[in-house]
Amino acid sequence: MTTNRCLPMLLAILPLTVLTACSQNGFNDLEAFVQSAGEGLQSQVDPLPEIRPHQYFTYQAFDLPSPFVPRKNDHVQPAGSGIQPDLTRRKEVLESYPLESLLMVGTLQQHDKIFAVIKSPDGTLYRVQVGNYLGQNFGKINHISESEVQLREIVQDGVNEWTEKTSALMLKN
Repeated sequence: MTTNRCLPMLLAILPLTVLTACSQNGFNDLEAFVQSAGEGLQSQVDPLPEIRPHQYFTYQAFDLPSPFVPRKNDHVQPAGSGIQPDLTRRKEVLESYPLESLLMVGTLQQHDKIFAVIKSPDGTLYRVQVGNYLGQNFGKINHISESEVQLREIVQDGVNEWTEKTSALMLKN
């Protein structure tokens, strides 16, 4: 029974002993660190970099053509020639794709006619012949060879002005 009475007393004395052991050491090491922390530091700040004055630029390229306006090429016919697309004509399937997205993947020959095989961006293959239309610029096929499809496109050059240009779709290897 005496052991049971001593146990609570020992449990109360043990934390007090630990606390007094900690308090005897103090903060001497912390104070020494604070004292030595500022040694060797310089209090000088580097000067700001020199600010150069702004150099002005005068734009003198007013005579150059604008990069935002399409240029007329040598192989393009003038607008006054009466060229105009047939807007009442029913559009063909390959006219819904830009010419750059279409691929010529081969040719077929049946009797005296030669056909080109065109692959659309969605992977569908189409057989076309001279007279069919390709691309979004009213491109009509003029000639088909084993290596290319030549076509004539009608492009709007201004308000109600149309020009004609030749384009080609090369065979993809």
